[in-house]
Amino acid sequence: MTSSVRKYLSIAALSFAGGSIYTLPYLKYIFYDTQLEVMGINNTQSGLLVSMYAIGCILSYIPGGLITDKISPRKAIAASLFGTACLGALYAFTFSYTLSLAIWLIFALSTAFVFWSSLLKAVGMAGDKDEQARLYGLYYAGNGITGAIMNSLALKAFTFGETPEQSLFYAVMVLSVGIALAGVFVLILIKDGKVETSAEDKFDFSVVLDLLKSPLLWVFSFIVFCGYSIYSSTSYFTPYLTNVVGVSVEESGAFSIIRSYLFYLLSPIGGYLADKIFHSTSKLFVVLFALLAASIFGVLALPSGMSTFAVSVYTLLPGAFGLMLYGLVFSVVREAGIPVTVAGTAIGIASIIGYTPDFFMSTMFGSWLDAHGNAGYNMIFTFLGSVAAAGVVLSFIVMLRGRKHNA
Repeated sequence: MTSSVRKYLSIAALSFAGGSIYTLPYLKYIFYDTQLEVMGINNTQSGLLVSMYAIGCILSYIPGGLITDKISPRKAIAASLFGTACLGALYAFTFSYTLSLAIWLIFALSTAFVFWSSLLKAVGMAGDKDEQARLYGLYYAGNGITGAIMNSLALKAFTFGETPEQSLFYAVMVLSVGIALAGVFVLILIKDGKVETSAEDKFDFSVVLDLLKSPLLWVFSFIVFCGYSIYSSTSYFTPYLTNVVGVSVEESGAFSIIRSYLFYLLSPIGGYLADKIFHSTSKLFVVLFALLAASIFGVLALPSGMSTFAVSVYTLLPGAFGLMLYGLVFSVVREAGIPVTVAGTAIGIASIIGYTPDFFMSTMFGSWLDAHGNAGYNMIFTFLGSVAAAGVVLSFIVMLRGRKHNA
């Protein structure tokens, strides 16, 4: 096998791994209503599952990163995939909410502890330094395609069930088997290796302390927060379509797959627009956040006589703009004036702040739905539209900094 073939097979295997493993922790993206019905829980309790997962992830990032540098990425990724598949099977055979709280917490160990940093490390190791951007672009495209295929197969299996419990069981087992299969592919196709480091990779901790005092670090961090808030909340369009618009579970799930996975293919397009058309990621973000605010607020103004299909298609717009933006959100770190020597630390800080929506947002949205019924969706979309508007302001600040720096 030539090095070029192995490289692309490695990226394919890693895309399979990354695109499949998160389908279980974020099962509600596709099967929101059925999961509530089968487990006998309300929207707030559903949000608590994601909160448990977020708590575990935050606690796992730093120790997992330290361990990743001492172990084989190939073995760490494969072990994470097999562990996640086993947890999925345990969930499918029980559907117990009490046990699920523990399962979702352990999902963090199997999908974030050493998996995420090992995955990124393996993508970088697949090729040379001068092709890193292309490799990551290929990875994210493959990631989205894998997620779409996995969830499509799960939706198909879902239709064979005679009861909601049986349908969800089939869907979860299909996802679990797919994740285990990804583990096998990783063991076969990924080659262990070493990443060379240089003096440029080391930094002075005094510089990090200065970094923490930089207002632009916090601006960057909250841009990540805004981008992830919207990306992670597009799942609420799924129950919105079924409960408010009247779309079937299968049809809503199909639109959710497009919104949550296939639109990953827009990330390379966003990168091209930022580099070649806008010549600035922050400029593109001003436009994308503005489009997000307009399209999300627009949901509140859709005419009552609009067809269910037209409404469903319209809900794809926030997903398209959101995923194009989310795929580039960390690339704005350089425009924020953060030195390369501490860029990794800046991204780490931004990740902790940026992913805090998982702590509270699902629980908050769930409580709104439980308290106000379908009117809760108006509150959710008003909140998300406001977050997008804040993203416009924050991106504009970084854009002005870039202009000042260039001048």
